[in-house]
Amino acid sequence: MAIQSSIITRDLEKLSEPTGNIYESVVVISNRAKQIAVNLKEELNSKLAEFATTVDNLEEVFENREQIEISKFYERMPKPTSTATEEFLEGKLNFRIRGAEEQAEA
Repeated sequence: MAIQSSIITRDLEKLSEPTGNIYESVVVISNRAKQIAVNLKEELNSKLAEFATTVDNLEEVFENREQIEISKFYERMPKPTSTATEEFLEGKLNFRIRGAEEQAEA
């Protein structure tokens, strides 16, 4: 999956095809982006926890090259919204719209 990290223009018709409504598509994409962001944050925090110190003294704080490299790696990764949008457009997301199910039952 080649995800572009820069801003690109999206075709609104392609985004609205799976749900039939652009707003519902945006909600699906945003919910997936939140999931991705939470997973990335947990992963980053677990890796950075190894470098955590209990000393609050500024004189004893030093730069850790590994910690800096890990942080830079995560900064260079594609944004969660870009990843979620690509997954949505490729049909890799399973979703259901609650309002549509409730209306169908009535």
